[in-house]
Amino acid sequence: MLLKLDFAMDTPIYLQIRNQIVLGIANGELKPGEKLPPIRTLAAETGVNTMTVNKAYQLLKQEGYLITDRRLGAMINPARVTAQHPPLTEHPALKLLLSELYVDGVTKEELLTACNELYDTLEKGGTL
Repeated sequence: MLLKLDFAMDTPIYLQIRNQIVLGIANGELKPGEKLPPIRTLAAETGVNTMTVNKAYQLLKQEGYLITDRRLGAMINPARVTAQHPPLTEHPALKLLLSELYVDGVTKEELLTACNELYDTLEKGGTL
C-alpha cells in the first residue's frame, strides 16, 4: 500500500496514515489478516518519525482495525472487517460531518446522492 501524505495539510500526519489505512481496508486494497509494514519501515518509506507511525498504529489498534503480535507485527483485524457495526446514529464522526454539511447548506438530496455514488464505488471495487 502506497501512502500519499500531504505535509502542508492541517490534518496531522498520524491521522492521514490512519485514514488511508482505513480507506485501504474499505476498498479492498488491504485484506483481513494482511500484515502491515513494521513501524520503522513505514516511517522510513514515508519520511516521517517512527513515533508518528506508532501513534497511527496505536489508534488503529484502539479502534479495532489492527491486531498486533510481537512476532508477526501489525495486521488487519479480520474480526473488525466482518463484525457488525453499531448503529450509525451513534457514530460521533458521522454526526459531526453531517452537522458541518448541514451548516454549509448541503441539502439532504445532495448528501444522499453523494453517499450513494461513493458507496457504489466501493461495492464495485473502486477506491475513494
